[in-house]
Amino acid sequence: MPHEGEVINRMTAAADHAPMSKQITFTVWFCLLGMTAVEVFLAYEQLELKVMLVLLMTLSIVKASLIIAYFMHLRYERQSLAWTLMPALIFVVGMLFVVFPDSVRVLLMKPK
Repeated sequence: MPHEGEVINRMTAAADHAPMSKQITFTVWFCLLGMTAVEVFLAYEQLELKVMLVLLMTLSIVKASLIIAYFMHLRYERQSLAWTLMPALIFVVGMLFVVFPDSVRVLLMKPK
């Protein structure tokens, strides 16, 4: 049988991870839907390649941040957990910038 301190710790942990309200869930969901609509709209626009990639990558990073923060509940975790994920995020973004110039090179190589 658990002692009193353990029961209080379990109750505190349950209160810390209380479910999100429906209003927040739907607000985030509609923001994601709106950003997806903007991405689809941009896909049909005749924009310069670099501008298109910057816009789409920015929207994708914002969408991923919203999903991680709200639907994976990282927003409600301790700050230390979020800070442990920052090096991985910096690494991934850095690798995108390393690989991006190669994608432009391949575009320039295609026959005209």
